[in-house]
Parts: sequence; C-alpha cells; structure tokens
Amino acid sequence: MNKLLITTALSASLVAGAVQAQERIRWQVPMSFASTLTALGDTMPWVADQLRAVSGGNIDLRVAEPGAVVPALSIFENVSEGNIDAGYSWMGYEWGTVPAAALFGATPFGLESMEFLAWMTHHGGQELLEETFHQYNVHPVLCGTISPETAGWFRSEMNTVEDLQGLRFRAAGVGGEIFAEFGMSVTLLPGGELYQALETGNLDGTEFSLPTVDEQLGFYQVADYLYMPGWHQPSTNQFLYVNLDVWNGLEDQTRAMIETTCMAGNAYAIARAEALQGAIITSFEERGTNVRTYSEEQIAAFYDATQTVLGRWSEQDEMFGRVYSSMMDFQAELRPWKEQGYLPRDWQSRLED
Repeated sequence: MNKLLITTALSASLVAGAVQAQERIRWQVPMSFASTLTALGDTMPWVADQLRAVSGGNIDLRVAEPGAVVPALSIFENVSEGNIDAGYSWMGYEWGTVPAAALFGATPFGLESMEFLAWMTHHGGQELLEETFHQYNVHPVLCGTISPETAGWFRSEMNTVEDLQGLRFRAAGVGGEIFAEFGMSVTLLPGGELYQALETGNLDGTEFSLPTVDEQLGFYQVADYLYMPGWHQPSTNQFLYVNLDVWNGLEDQTRAMIETTCMAGNAYAIARAEALQGAIITSFEERGTNVRTYSEEQIAAFYDATQTVLGRWSEQDEMFGRVYSSMMDFQAELRPWKEQGYLPRDWQSRLED
C-alpha cells in the first residue's frame, strides 16, 4: 500500500473514531405548544433538526406534541422530578411554583427580545436563571425568543380601562394578575380551547400569542376587536428544560452543541416572527377586524398597575425582586441608546404626515 493510501486510510479511521467517540443521547422532548403554530411552536422542532445535523445524528431530541407524553402545562414539574429528561415550554407557566419564572418568560413593560438576549448573555441574566432553577433540579436553556404578543382580542370595543371591568378574560403569567387589577375575571386556558370559549361567550376576550398564531387559532372569526401593543408581553421567551442531573451528566461537547444550537434557535425564532406579522395584521383588517391601538391613557393605567403588581411580588419573593431589579437596571442603562440610537418606530408615518 502506498503512502497516500495509508495516510487516507488513517485519516478516515481518525474521523470515524472521533464520530464514534461523540456522546449519543436520545430524549423525548414534550412541548407545551403544538409544532404547527407558526413562529411559536415550530422553533424546537427546527432546533432538534439542526442538532441531529451537526451531531451526525448522535444528539436526537424527539419532539412530542402537547399532551402526547405529559400534560402541556406540566412539563417543568415532570423534568424537575426526573420523569422526563427534557421538555420545551414558555417559562411564564411556572410562576405559581417559581415566581421569578414569570419574568424570564415575559416581563410587562420589560425587555424586548433583543434586549432580553443581551441581558441574558452579558448582564447577569443567565446566572440568575441558573440560581433560580437549579434548586428545582432543572437546567433551562433559552431556546426561542419571539416578538411581542397582541394585547388582546375582544368581542366589543375597549375605549377606556373602565370597559375592562367584569370581563371574562384569558391571560397567562404575571400579565393575568395585572389584568385582574382592572376588575377582570382572569382564567388560564390552553390555546386549543379559546376559539370555542370566545364563540360561546364563555370568554369576552383573550390574549395568546403573535398575530400569526392568533390567526391560526381563528380568533378573528369570533372576536371583532384586536388591540395592541403587547405591553404585557414585549417578548415571549421559551426554554428547553433539562433535568439538572441529566445535564450535569452530559459531556462538555454535548452541552456546548445544545447551547449553541439553541442560540441559533433564538435567531431563527425572532427572524421568523418578525418576518410574518405585518402581512397578517393587514389581512385581519381586510377581513373586517377592527385593529386598535390602546390610547396613551390606557397604556399609562396599565403601566401603573404593572408597577403595583411587580412591586408587590418583589417584596414577597426575594428572587423575583432580584431578577426584576436586574432587568430594570439594564433597561435604564440601555435607554439612551434605545431612544437615540434608533429611528422612532413611527418615523415613516411622521414624514408622511
């Protein structure tokens, strides 16, 4: 055998040995959202596909639809207890057990998606996240952040905050408690039940997700009024929950591949979300939806109620207070850049006027 053949055979053997040496994992990953929900439920399947590709199939995360393995809203507790290795969910669902989870999921009048990523990676968010969740035997990996939600679909017009009094409204996370400050009867229902609840009048209104998702769920067919901006959820942050014992047992290479691919998932999710919403809002208007923007007076009232609720929780729960304080410190630090470095969002309308 000549020297070239020997060298080629040796290289092939070394590559094969390296691939063979890579850790192999097979996890079933139940999700709290259906994979069919555009720019909300399709991020984790994309991440799983990329992980299989970059690992040569050695890291195989098999995504499961809501309810197929565990109930959609019980992913955190099942990961914590070790019933499943991992799961994928919006962190705000956990705030009844872990109050600070509400802030990592979405903070009313808080950080938008790019700001949240900046805080997580460069201003102490990741460290606070691990301190918050490791005590529950869960290691969360940020794995999908998307644009603001719509503020609510209503069966009637909301001209003032007084119009909210007594309404039956679906909301999740700490936003639900803030809505309750206005005399609303707030309940948490999964997305699949909301169309019928609106149609039958069991709900007077709901918030759920991005316009693309709201459109898929058919809200425009049973609620005439859509309100924005999504002050209660300026970003929606989803996490891959991994049982901490399982995470600590992984090789460094495997952990790095999961973290890196989830960071790519964040870029994929925000790009996909931003790409699709404008056309959907236009389509709502073309189909007869009354698209409204809350007045400055209404937004001011929502802000005041937010300060009351988040201030109350900061006093009740030490970790909640620390996380919220850290976020607000970064928001204040960023403000000169945000207000002066970017064009106003309505600059085109101002020029046209």
